[in-house]
Amino acid sequence: MAGEFNLLTFAVKNLKRKQLRTWILVAAIALLVSVLVFAFSFVRRVNSSIRLTSERLGADVIVVPAGSRGAAEDVLLENRTKSFYMDKGIIDRVKVIKGVDNLTHQTYLVTMTGLCCDVPESMVIAFNQETDFIVKPWLKGKLSRTLRKGEAIVGHESAFNINVGLMEVDSVLFGNVFKMVGVLDKSGIGFDNAIFLGDENINDIIEKGKTGIKPGQMSIIFLKVKKGFDPYKVARDIDDAIVEVDAVARKDIGKNIINTLRDISRIFSLTIVIASLLAAFLAWAVFSAIANERAREVGIMRALGAKESHVVRLFLSEVLLVGTAGSILGIICGTTLSFFLSKGFSIMKNLAVDLSLSDRVFIGLAGLVIGTAVCVIGALSPVQRLKKMEPLVVIKGE
Repeated sequence: MAGEFNLLTFAVKNLKRKQLRTWILVAAIALLVSVLVFAFSFVRRVNSSIRLTSERLGADVIVVPAGSRGAAEDVLLENRTKSFYMDKGIIDRVKVIKGVDNLTHQTYLVTMTGLCCDVPESMVIAFNQETDFIVKPWLKGKLSRTLRKGEAIVGHESAFNINVGLMEVDSVLFGNVFKMVGVLDKSGIGFDNAIFLGDENINDIIEKGKTGIKPGQMSIIFLKVKKGFDPYKVARDIDDAIVEVDAVARKDIGKNIINTLRDISRIFSLTIVIASLLAAFLAWAVFSAIANERAREVGIMRALGAKESHVVRLFLSEVLLVGTAGSILGIICGTTLSFFLSKGFSIMKNLAVDLSLSDRVFIGLAGLVIGTAVCVIGALSPVQRLKKMEPLVVIKGE
């Protein structure tokens, strides 16, 4: 233990000899790890949100009006408020497609602050209570009956937005008073920021004339396929049979976002590679200078009996100190950036899913390992050259 302590103390003293040079290298490693942590956090959060939404939708295929796939993904993935409509008669046409097991539909209505409501702009979702298999799983233990006319339930986040924690507060939606009677469990998808009501209320909303929906319209169909049928094939069959709609298999939801994300990931990857090369080159330059400055010192150590392994351990201690300090600083900065700077990205601030503590720990550990490894790789050449020096030649200054 004493030897390890003395080695560490000696390494710290050596680094303090040229503090500015040491801090420049620490800063370079910190910048590299900051970019790496922010990039990992960005990509992982978007991927997790899309995957979770796909898993939690409870449907194998979604059907939306032609050209509205992007708007549907905005609602489901990013909690945005969008409205789009198609004729309810399409339900009967979808039912006859081979492989369709059961289906349900929803209608999306957007409230407008100051025009019709005393709640912030929100997505109001009217759903068919008889056929529903999307909303009910998130109502377990919350409401043991169907919604009556004039009643509504709210998503986990909307409960805070409109202050219905006591579930006894009335809210005006599209000129109609609705009593909030329940709060959905947190789903991690767009439903957390919505208000739900039975579709039997649609006619009253249409009569008030404060929304763009017309009688006999809906927004989206969720369907399950029969066992043994391929959701992709069923979606293609629906597209071929009904030109007015777009059908999307569950695993394809968010595909456009994923493609955009891949481009962003390439940019991040290129940035990280360049930053890694610069950091490794800087580490090489710094430790080459250190090796030149301390060649005589190392020669004396070798003449007094120090082995090559002792020299390597001494300089690796310094390298690891610099790499670890820079990486920890980078993890702190990168994590802070992922919290605050990501709010400037619309794709991030609208996601319902945030990174868990375990995700952030994993990303932090990855940043620590990569940052330290880059520093070690950059210093390997100078350290190898230093340990091979002949003691007498170095002492004589030849």
